[in-house]
Amino acid sequence: MTSVFIVYFSQSGCTEQLAQACAAGVNQQPGAHATLYPIRGERILNGRFRDPALFRALANADAIIFGTPTFMGGPAAQFKAFADASSENWEQQHWRDKLAAGFTVGGSFNGEQGSTLQSLITLACQHGMLWVGMDMPFSYTDKSINRLGVQYGSSAHAPEGTVHAQDLATVRHLGSRVARLAAQQVIARQCAQATDSQLAPEPVLSQLM
Repeated sequence: MTSVFIVYFSQSGCTEQLAQACAAGVNQQPGAHATLYPIRGERILNGRFRDPALFRALANADAIIFGTPTFMGGPAAQFKAFADASSENWEQQHWRDKLAAGFTVGGSFNGEQGSTLQSLITLACQHGMLWVGMDMPFSYTDKSINRLGVQYGSSAHAPEGTVHAQDLATVRHLGSRVARLAAQQVIARQCAQATDSQLAPEPVLSQLM
């Protein structure tokens, strides 16, 4: 089973729509399972996000996808509280080599959503993660997905509170891509471990005496 966590904050419901579509994309991949974690205000005490059980679960995930609306040119404060709290696990690098991706939504076509995605990339790099962007260079001729032409991740435009169908298709594709690559990474890791065990030198008799 490939485990993909989707950690997100939604205020108006648009990011929730994106998270659900992203989870559907993950679950399209055989053997993959998406776990949705909406960030709630009651988890933020005195400005600090607290949920030790979540961070234990994330340490065992194969991939983490981040989602937040773009407010004032960057991630929402509630998501930032989660990101800041992740620093408590930074020294151990529990997320090292996990796949990461992200999505965001704004009320205008260019409301600095790119800045939000760059913030998510920075968060992933701080934890030693491997970022997965979009793989849609052909969107210039096929406008069925990635209509905004963003390659960092999935960006949506929802001026009236409803996410565009093509933006939902885009984040669904991203979720599917992350799950597929995470499954390949798991198989490669298992093969490497099996090879290492086969190549391990047999104990010398003198070492056993």
